[in-house]
Amino acid sequence: MFYLIALLVILLDQFTKWLIVSKMQFGDSITIINNILYITSHRNRGAAWGILQGQMWLFYVITLIVIVAIIYYLQKAAKGKWLLGVSLSLMLGGAIGNFLDRVIRKEVVDFIHTFIFGYNFPVFNIADSALVIGVILLMIQMLRDEREPKEKSYGENGTHHS
Repeated sequence: MFYLIALLVILLDQFTKWLIVSKMQFGDSITIINNILYITSHRNRGAAWGILQGQMWLFYVITLIVIVAIIYYLQKAAKGKWLLGVSLSLMLGGAIGNFLDRVIRKEVVDFIHTFIFGYNFPVFNIADSALVIGVILLMIQMLRDEREPKEKSYGENGTHHS
């Protein structure tokens, strides 16, 4: 189930990037919601916000390590933890989606361009979105895990029983 989620993220990510590359010129922009949301054909040879431009070998190594770690945790830690599994699946799909771009195109195709409260947010893609949502869900799972032992060590009225 979790690998299916990752596969769906990869397919949606790669399909939308293919649409952008095949139907738009670099720099073209389509208004979806004026002053808020645009589809803009953009490329990134670095990491988030364009940092580390041109360091492809570094991205290959880091991404492969991340993918292996996510698969390991999916196998070991996600059993019986639906939220953890979904978060790791989204991160896996996002990591592989951008990794495919770096390997195939030597750059990442970005196209979701937003202006949030007037801030011109860096252009991103489906893989980036899946990564961010996955990290947020992972943080929620971690908070739940942190609270769980405390709740079990207290009685129904909130007092500690020795």
